Amino acid sequence: MSDERDIVKYWLESSKQDFETAEILFKNRKYQHSLFFCHLSIEKLLKAVFVKSRKAAPPLIHDLVRLGEKTGIPLSEGIKNDLAEISTFNIQARYDDYKLSFYLKADRQFALKYVSITRELLKWLNKHV
Repeated sequence: MSDERDIVKYWLESSKQDFETAEILFKNRKYQHSLFFCHLSIEKLLKAVFVKSRKAAPPLIHDLVRLGEKTGIPLSEGIKNDLAEISTFNIQARYDDYKLSFYLKADRQFALKYVSITRELLKWLNKHV
């Protein structure tokens, strides 16, 4: 693997930018898109943790629970549940079959809850990089 530090830095910076985008989208009432970027920010930070801990390229998966488990860090059931729910935002925000129901589900309160959960997960994950 090329320079591990540069790869970790890339994933960290990309995660940070995606969460900033999630917050901007939330403020602009684009809740389903905000939640999609929450998923991206966690996925990228998990990939940074993976590279740091495993000294290897991260797996090409989007399932946050599986990715979290592959990092080797301990995941509580609560964290696994949050990661499982946030993983659904990747599919539901992207594919037409799911978009309408996700749009209706992703109201301000729902999005606020998961933007907050994402913020806490990112803080926790940063301790493992």
